[in-house]
Amino acid sequence: MVKTENDRGSKFKSRMEGSAFAMKKKIPTFSVGILAGGKSTRMGQNKALLEFQNETMIGRISRQFSDCGEVLVSASQRGLYEAEGLRVVYDEADCIGPIEGIRQLLSHAKEEYVFICAADMPFVNREIAEYLAEFISSDYDCYVVTDEEHVHPLCAIYSKRILPVIEALIREKRYKLIEIMNRVRTKFVSLKFTSFDRRIVKNVNTKDEYLELRFPVVFAVSGYHNSGKTGLIEKLINEFIRDGYTVGVLKHDGQDHIDEAENTDTARCRRAGAVCTVVVSDTRCVLDVQAMGPKAQVDIGRSEAAQTDVSKSTDGPEPKAMTKRTIEAEVLIEQMKRLPNPPDIIILEGFKNSAYPKIEVVRKEICPQSVTDPDTLICIATDCISPEDVSCPVYGLDDVHGIFLCLRRSLLTV
Repeated sequence: MVKTENDRGSKFKSRMEGSAFAMKKKIPTFSVGILAGGKSTRMGQNKALLEFQNETMIGRISRQFSDCGEVLVSASQRGLYEAEGLRVVYDEADCIGPIEGIRQLLSHAKEEYVFICAADMPFVNREIAEYLAEFISSDYDCYVVTDEEHVHPLCAIYSKRILPVIEALIREKRYKLIEIMNRVRTKFVSLKFTSFDRRIVKNVNTKDEYLELRFPVVFAVSGYHNSGKTGLIEKLINEFIRDGYTVGVLKHDGQDHIDEAENTDTARCRRAGAVCTVVVSDTRCVLDVQAMGPKAQVDIGRSEAAQTDVSKSTDGPEPKAMTKRTIEAEVLIEQMKRLPNPPDIIILEGFKNSAYPKIEVVRKEICPQSVTDPDTLICIATDCISPEDVSCPVYGLDDVHGIFLCLRRSLLTV
């Protein structure tokens, strides 16, 4: 039996919003199940282990739900996800699609209800699961997200009560997930009147979709003061423009020289062709967008990240290098992404302690050795380091095209 009903609420809003005495319904506890048993035929490689924002897809999703309690992964074969530190359950029936994964997740979950999503949904998060959980009642067995175009059975909460139905469908060789929804009491929860980003239900199936997902590509050019970072960035901007990409630059100015428009490093980047620049100091933050005119600047004040408690941040990898400056960069990058025409490439100047992939500029007369975490290095531009001394590619300071090709291989191909 299928019952449809539009969700009239917005994200985490009580239906009694506006009343000082409104009582928020307690959200039932639920387990989380991630389906990772697909063949990734169109992608050509395991989608769950593709990297997105410095994490594997499946690692990112499991981190989003780490505070929910139990997180399970459904896999079709052993040895793929155990290294991610995840609890894995395995398909018993081969080649029948996600219905078998759902069966295994419901069978092994501790909680009565299980939020189930796919490992190729990089934007799914705890908020959508908790929002669905607000609708749990004795009237339904299955709670499924819908948007303006589709039903999303892999962004849904299922009750363990439906296990006999799933097992019967498998015996009948009726493997489509719509069959589950037709057999049990299903509530469809529309996103139409909510503030959720529709990307929350987006799957990444092809190489083109994965490359599109990664835009804007963000990397840093790091090194000591006067090592030549800005000069390299200027030349890389030209390389990216020749290859058809647009570029933005984000720089931290420790000396608060934001208004010296003609001679600043950011002015040099604008002249090189950057479509937007953001420069942040300890007191101000200024966004310059070329489309607004060569002199147009918007003082957007001090970033909210200046007051961010780093220990409480959940936006990005665990605090490998989540300094206040790194948190600030993430906030500003989000602002650049929300521009009417956001850049394809965002280059950070500095940020050597961040987790972003980076080029390190090492100049003998400044500091003759690498000081950057080798796990984050794409390559080194140097006049003194030998390739035998490091584990990443090494280029001469003037080999800009070689550095660009290395960047393209590392960041712009699957």
